[in-house]
Amino acid sequence: MATSAVPRRQIVSRIAAGVLGGYAFTWGFIALSVTLLFAARLEFHDAEVLGSIIGFILFLVAFLWAFAATSVTRVWVVLAGGGALMAGAASLVQRAVL
Repeated sequence: MATSAVPRRQIVSRIAAGVLGGYAFTWGFIALSVTLLFAARLEFHDAEVLGSIIGFILFLVAFLWAFAATSVTRVWVVLAGGGALMAGAASLVQRAVL
């Protein structure tokens, strides 16, 4: 029986990508969805609840994907980069609405 040893650094990187990158991605998604829904004339608290509910499911998917993906680098780029882009887009939408 052959076993393949995975370096600890890679395991820690996947855990960090799942937790921190997933958080950044989810935070960006919630910020963007709340601002877009509010701009579409939905009540703020309704938009906040809807974005948070979907964000909770999205965080679970992002966390699991961090362990299923073949490339840790791709996970970091998609989750952290996507979260930053969505947060920036949310800021632009918020400035346009207010």
